[in-house]
Amino acid sequence: MIPRNLRHLRFFAAVAELKSLTATSEKWHLSQPAVTQAINKLEREAGGPLFDRTRHGFFLTPRGEILLKRVESAFALLDPILGEISPRLRISLTYAQLQALIAVSESENFTLAARRLGLAQPTVHRAVTQIEQEAARTLFERTSFGILPTRLCQALAQAARLAIYEFDQADAELAQFDGSEAGAVVIGAMPLARSILLPRALARFRQQYPTFAVRIIDGTYDALLGDLRRGSIDFLVGALREPAPIEDVIQERLFDDRLALLARPDHPLAKQTSVSVDDLLAYPWVVPRLGTPTRTQFETLFTSEGKATPQRLIESGSLLLMRGVLSESDHLGCISRHQSKPECDHGLLAQIPFSTDHLIRPIGLTYRGNWQPTRVQQQMMEIVSELSPDG
Repeated sequence: MIPRNLRHLRFFAAVAELKSLTATSEKWHLSQPAVTQAINKLEREAGGPLFDRTRHGFFLTPRGEILLKRVESAFALLDPILGEISPRLRISLTYAQLQALIAVSESENFTLAARRLGLAQPTVHRAVTQIEQEAARTLFERTSFGILPTRLCQALAQAARLAIYEFDQADAELAQFDGSEAGAVVIGAMPLARSILLPRALARFRQQYPTFAVRIIDGTYDALLGDLRRGSIDFLVGALREPAPIEDVIQERLFDDRLALLARPDHPLAKQTSVSVDDLLAYPWVVPRLGTPTRTQFETLFTSEGKATPQRLIESGSLLLMRGVLSESDHLGCISRHQSKPECDHGLLAQIPFSTDHLIRPIGLTYRGNWQPTRVQQQMMEIVSELSPDG
C-alpha cells in the first residue's frame, strides 16, 4: 500500500510538476533533505522508483505515472472544498483526521465513530477538533440528538471518501503493475442482475481472474446509489432510471426488459387465452415497492385504462418470496420478464396472457461520472456488457 501521508503525496505531485527537488522545497518552504526523504520513503512503500533522476531533472517512471494520476484525482476532489473551508487545511490536514471526520459525520457520535475506527474516543475527538481549530469554524453542531455535520462538513466528508477511494485504486493499479493483486471489484446488484446477469458474468470473470476479490452488494436502489456516490461501490447493474437520478452519475444501457405478470401454473387466469384489466383487479398481488421502475409500470397497466390500481398488495422484490406466495394462493405477481423466465421454463410459474410489450424498462450499468476504473474493474464491466441479452 502507498503511505497515506498527504503531505508526502503533495510533495510527490509537486516534484512531478516542477521536476526538481529544490523547486519543490522552495514551494513548500522546506529543506531539500526533507523533500528527498519524503520521496525516498514514498518510493520504498510504493514498490519501486517513481522518478528517473537525470541531469535535466526528475521524470516520472511508469510506476510514478500510475501513482500521479490517482494522487491528482484525489486532491482535485479535496482541494476545492478545503479551499472553501480554509486554505491552510491543504497543508495541515492528515489522513487520520479525514478518517475521523468521515466516521463522525456518518455515526453522528464520537463514541460510535471511535469504535468503528478501533481508536480511543479522545483520539477521534481530538482529530476533529484539530480540523475545526485549523479551519476556525465549527464543522459539527452539537445537539441533544447527536453530532450533526454542517453543509461544509458533509461536502468535505464526501470529497474525503472519494479521495480515499482514489488512493485505494492506486494500491490496486500498482499491484497489477507488479504482477500481483490488490483491491476488489465491488458491484451493486439489483434483483435482475443477481438472478440473470451476474452469475454468468462472475463465472466468466473467474476464468480470467481465479483469485481476485469480488464483492456483491445487495440493497434497494436508493441505498446502492448512495454507496456508489460515496465510493463504497464501483458500479451498479440493474434497472436504469429515466431521467438519471442525479447529474454526477452516468447510465449505460445494455438491453431492454419488459414486465411479466405471473401466477401459479394451475391458476384460473393462467388457463385463459386472454385476460382483461378487470380480471387482473379481481386478485391480490405481489409487487415491488413504490418508486421502482417495475412498480411504476405495473400501476400504468391500470391507470392507462382509467382504472384504480390494485389495493390488495404484498410489496417485495424477492422472486423467492413471490414464487412461494403465488404457489400457495391465488395471488398474482409482477416482475422482470428476464428474471421470471427460468421460473416459467421450469414450470414453477406461468405467465398470464396479458400484453406488456409496450412497457420497456432499460437495464444497464450506472457509475460515477468521474470514475476511472482499474483494468480489472473495466474487464468486469465489459464481461457484463458482453453477456447481456443484447451484448
